Amino acid sequence: MADFEMTRREFVRNTAAATAGLAAMAAAVQSGQIVQAGQPTTADTKKILNYNPNMEYRLVGKMGLMVSAIAMGGHWKRIDKMIPPGTTGKAIFGGNLEGSDFQKNRYDVISKCMEVGINWIDGCTCDEVKAYAKALQGRRDKMYLACSWYEHEIRRPQYRTEKALLQTLENGMKDAGLDYVDLWRITMNEQSDKHTEAEVEEMMKALRSAKKSGKVRFTGFSSHKREHIKWMIETYPDVVDGFCTPYTAKTKELPTDSLFETVRKNKVGVFGIKPFAGTSLFKGTSAQDDPNAKDDDERARLTIRYILSNPTLTAPIPGLLNPHQVENVAAAVAERRKLDVAEAQKLEQAMDEAWARLPEDYQWLKDFEYV
Repeated sequence: MADFEMTRREFVRNTAAATAGLAAMAAAVQSGQIVQAGQPTTADTKKILNYNPNMEYRLVGKMGLMVSAIAMGGHWKRIDKMIPPGTTGKAIFGGNLEGSDFQKNRYDVISKCMEVGINWIDGCTCDEVKAYAKALQGRRDKMYLACSWYEHEIRRPQYRTEKALLQTLENGMKDAGLDYVDLWRITMNEQSDKHTEAEVEEMMKALRSAKKSGKVRFTGFSSHKREHIKWMIETYPDVVDGFCTPYTAKTKELPTDSLFETVRKNKVGVFGIKPFAGTSLFKGTSAQDDPNAKDDDERARLTIRYILSNPTLTAPIPGLLNPHQVENVAAAVAERRKLDVAEAQKLEQAMDEAWARLPEDYQWLKDFEYV
């Protein structure tokens, strides 16, 4: 492989973006929208769920919540590297939901999240919502829980009416034993503009009804289509409190007409999915005894530092597989935010390698370099 070399143009571009991000960060801290790690603050931290002085918290304006700058994503890919062989079963992404080893793993990971100050979990599938609801039994009030039951939502034609979607919510909450959901964010087609306006209207009616019922505190969606996200935020300002969309270490905000301009104007929460490019960022297997483990830990921290340079993003939501990974990403929050030249080169090379390793069904991530 040829030696990697960052061009002067790339360095100037990245440095300018980082400088702008730091200036915006300083303004957000000054206004109380961000409580930085380890910094004295006049904010009432007693109101911050799981507050830890080493964690950063960001205000989600419409929700009025201070959310940890790192959130817990629902996926558990490579879980077979963490628990004994033969116990993973056939649940989505692996993991026998009823197995004691799997349940202990999820319980321990959530416990470590609470310890380091993480206060948000995003569950995307029926299995994920059930797994995290179980891990939160007896301590549900210690975490915000965002839920999607994507298998029974608008991606499938039979769930494209208000009535069908509300039944999904009812069934999903009952199955998981949940009394309430902090954010119901319906998973749309990746290219959400493929849904008709009538289908989107039905989805928004369901979200509005769910919020009115009190079962759901806040509402939103998941989409990979920037222009359509912007349209939905502007068209349904009373419904869209937050949304999920891809955000990696390649992502940059457009200088003009950016999606983030709309986000700031409407005070909407943004949760970044696939921050590690669906594990393609890593050279190793994620096992703690893998020879690449130390290198991969550094790649994860560099990525988190880069992503958090955008103060408009609420939080990336990586899927974390063990307590060590939780501690590693939390450590990145307290590290110097701006990457130096060597670190920027290292991350650029790591992401170029990640792009080369992306499987065919993840090539769409390359469309999120500019947002």
